[in-house]
Amino acid sequence: MTKPKPLTRQQLAVLDELFADEPDDKAILERYRVSPKLYNKWLTEPAFVEQLDKHMAAAHRRSALHLARSAPNAASRLVALSEQDKGETARKACLDIISPPWLADRSGPTQKAAPDNPADDPPLSQETASRLLAALAEATRNKQCAVKGETPDVIPAKAGIQEREAEPIPQESLP
Repeated sequence: MTKPKPLTRQQLAVLDELFADEPDDKAILERYRVSPKLYNKWLTEPAFVEQLDKHMAAAHRRSALHLARSAPNAASRLVALSEQDKGETARKACLDIISPPWLADRSGPTQKAAPDNPADDPPLSQETASRLLAALAEATRNKQCAVKGETPDVIPAKAGIQEREAEPIPQESLP
């Protein structure tokens, strides 16, 4: 069994640059005078692919760390959005609060999926999610009432009146 040849300094430098701040792969390859054909050949070499995978795993870990540090701020902003008077914005924020998109897929391309541990993140049942949405809707309605100087039971009554006014009159009741 032959031992894979070690990476050259040029290959290591290109890999380091590819994961630095500059996102332009073509410019990096031109800077190191690496043709697309040579780069594609490198991508078939096990040692190069292994080092590339290590760089990618490290980049995913840095991204996950950045997201984890930003999570409290994001949660606060979602709660603030859920309290807005804009119905669709508040509704979407509520949905993200009860079922955050970042929990849907916890595995990155090079990470293992997080183990199912109910103690960490218990899933919300439909009933719990419905109750949470109802509570958020009630809080929003109460806030709207406070702004308008009305009591909470006035808004549903007004809505019922508007719905009845919008109903068509049956033909048999007309003279």
